[in-house]
Amino acid sequence: MTSAPSPRGTGWLPAIAVGFVLSAGLIAVGLRSAGTSPSILSPSGSAPAAGDAVPASLVTLPAEATEDYGRRLIAQTAELLGPDQADPQKRYINSRLNCGSCHLGTGTDPGTLHLFETDAHYPRFSGRAGQMTDIEDRINECMQRSMNGRPLPMDSVEMMAMAAYLRGLGRQWDAMPASARKATEPPAFKLPDRRADVDAGGEVYQRRCATCHGKDGLGLLATEDKGKGYLFPPVWGPDSFNTGAGMHRVLTAARFIKARMPLGEATLSDDEAFDVAAYINAQPRPTMVGQEKDYPDLTTKPVDNAYGPYADEFPLEQHQLGPFKPIEAHYKALKDARAKTK
Repeated sequence: MTSAPSPRGTGWLPAIAVGFVLSAGLIAVGLRSAGTSPSILSPSGSAPAAGDAVPASLVTLPAEATEDYGRRLIAQTAELLGPDQADPQKRYINSRLNCGSCHLGTGTDPGTLHLFETDAHYPRFSGRAGQMTDIEDRINECMQRSMNGRPLPMDSVEMMAMAAYLRGLGRQWDAMPASARKATEPPAFKLPDRRADVDAGGEVYQRRCATCHGKDGLGLLATEDKGKGYLFPPVWGPDSFNTGAGMHRVLTAARFIKARMPLGEATLSDDEAFDVAAYINAQPRPTMVGQEKDYPDLTTKPVDNAYGPYADEFPLEQHQLGPFKPIEAHYKALKDARAKTK
C-alpha cells in the first residue's frame, strides 16, 4: 500500500505505516520517513526501488525508540529534555514540567487528559493550526506551549518513542474491559453564568491548592536538584506553561481542576474551580511568541482563548474571564447563519 500524503501539505514527507516489534508483541506505529532514522530493507537486504510499496514489516526503528523510553519521556520530561540536561542538543523545553504533570500516571489514569485514546483522535483538523494534524504535530504543540520549549525533530528518537508510546496506549485501551476504563471523577464541570472572580479564586487557591503547589504558585521540587523537576508542578512562574498553552484558557483549566484537583480529593465546586482557574491564569508566566498566527479562521477560536485577535466585538477581558455564554451564543448564531446559506 502506498503512503498517503502528509496532512501538513507540501514541503513535508509522507506518513508511512510501520511495524515495530516490542516485548509486548507486534504493534502498529505511525512514522514519518525523515532523515536516515528508519531503515527499509527487502528480505534480500536491498532497499526497495523508488515508488515501490513499502510493507510495514520491512521498516525498523532505531533501537532506542522504544515505548518504554516514550513513557519515561512523559514521566521525566524535565530531566530528559529540560534546561538542565547535560547534552545541550537535548534541551528542548525551557520549563521544568513533566508531561505527566497534567497527564496523570503518564496518561494511564482514565478520565480527564488521559492519553489512551490519542491514537483514535488523530489525524484530525486543528483550528489552531488551520490544517490537519497528527500525533507528532500534537506532541510538538505541547512541547512549544505547555512545556514552553521548541519542537522535536520529526526524525528524532524522542519523537518516535513518544509517538510509539501513545499509539501503544491505544492498543491497551482497545483491550481493556469497560470496568478498567471507568474514570473516578466528580460530575463534569458546569459553566457558571457569570464572570470569574479572581479574588475569590485566590482564596480558594490558598485554602485548597497552596499546600502542594506553594503559596507562591512555584511548586515543590522533587529533590534539591532542579533538573529532576517537580513533585508538585508550578502553576505559574518561569517553570510553568506559557500563554499559548491550552491550560492558559480558563474553561480548560477549570474542567481539569474540577475533575482532578486537589489530587486525590477532587471536591471543588463548579464555582470554586472556575474562580481558581481564573486566579491561576491571572498570574505571571512565560509569553509565547507568535500567538497572533494561531487560528487562521478566527471563528474556530475557543471563546475562552486568552489572546486576540477575535472574530467578534467582545472585549479581551471577557474572553479571559467571562461571562462566556453571550460569546457562545454569538458564535452559535454565526454558525447557524452560515449553515442556512449553504
